[in-house]
Amino acid sequence: MNFGLSDEQRELVSKVREFGERTFTQDRVAQWCRDGGLPDAVVREFAELYFSIEGPVESEHFTNSIMTQALVLEELSRCAGATLPFQNELFNLQIMGGFAERETFLRILGEYRATGRLMFSMAVSEPHAGSDTMSMKTNTRMVDGKILLNGQKTYVNNGEFAPNTLVAAIDLDAEQDKYPPLTFWLVPSNLPGISKVPIDKMGQKMLPFASMSFEDVELKPEYRLTGNDGGFRQLFHLLEFGRVFTCASSLGMAQAAMEDAVEFARTRKAFGTPIVEFQQIGQLITDMEVSLTNMRTMLYRAVWAIETEQEDKRLAVGMCKRYIPQAATKVASDAMQIMGGSGYTESCRVSRIWEDCRGNQIAEGTDQIMVYILAPLIMEKYA
Repeated sequence: MNFGLSDEQRELVSKVREFGERTFTQDRVAQWCRDGGLPDAVVREFAELYFSIEGPVESEHFTNSIMTQALVLEELSRCAGATLPFQNELFNLQIMGGFAERETFLRILGEYRATGRLMFSMAVSEPHAGSDTMSMKTNTRMVDGKILLNGQKTYVNNGEFAPNTLVAAIDLDAEQDKYPPLTFWLVPSNLPGISKVPIDKMGQKMLPFASMSFEDVELKPEYRLTGNDGGFRQLFHLLEFGRVFTCASSLGMAQAAMEDAVEFARTRKAFGTPIVEFQQIGQLITDMEVSLTNMRTMLYRAVWAIETEQEDKRLAVGMCKRYIPQAATKVASDAMQIMGGSGYTESCRVSRIWEDCRGNQIAEGTDQIMVYILAPLIMEKYA
């Protein structure tokens, strides 16, 4: 089984690399992390680049294959050495395309293509549920002829600023089967009863997150997405895309950390000798390269499993998410060790890479929840 890139994919990566290296210089990335986001000109250029890429159509709703999206995210994360908003935006579009009726989705997609700005944030995770999405408490209920939304959401990317919020909620008026009756609502963010508080994270500074509260927010029936009634089953399927995108970003950042560490080891001297000639440094670099090779193979294999509808795709994606962010954090940590004191400074991007990769061990399902998902799948495989 060959997961090497085709000529077309190498050309795609080259085109993305030209944009990434020209745009995401270290000074700019540091400034945009302080600013909490990217300038309008950058996101517009990304949208133009992304939609100019000719790739296999993944669905009637959304352009470009999952592999194309993963390659784009991997390469841009390598160029920037930071978590970029694009991975969340592409994932949010997958969720919107999976639940919205076609007319609504095409309107949202058209706005994104034109501006590079996603006109909605996505609110799924909750303070007391986290990776256990079926424990969410946010709900809708009909009261005196009005649909009222109540609950709390956390880690809502761009929740303070987006004009709309895609809210996942349990419909208390619907019958429950094996899963609670999950619904999605595209809610204007300025409705009475909605409050937002920013979250001051330690990393991933270009992604502003907020906690949101909904207290008797009156909804119109047309806010509800009605393109798919799959509920949690559909959500679990779409979460696989988010996990792949998170892994692609982690891999790209780990590659950037490796490149910085190798360059430092090649030029830094101690006791009159380039430190790369020290056996301990050579061992670190060797183990980092082994990890990068394993990460890339696992990522591309998981994407292949999704795109070809392999029976073990859930297992492949779960293992990918279990291994890659954790391995990427270790690569970044080893890069910091090689760079010594200079690696442990705010001005060194390797320290930022470590923070961002560490956050990806929590995002889209923690390392531990992946074990909870994977163990039954592994037991079934060996039954």
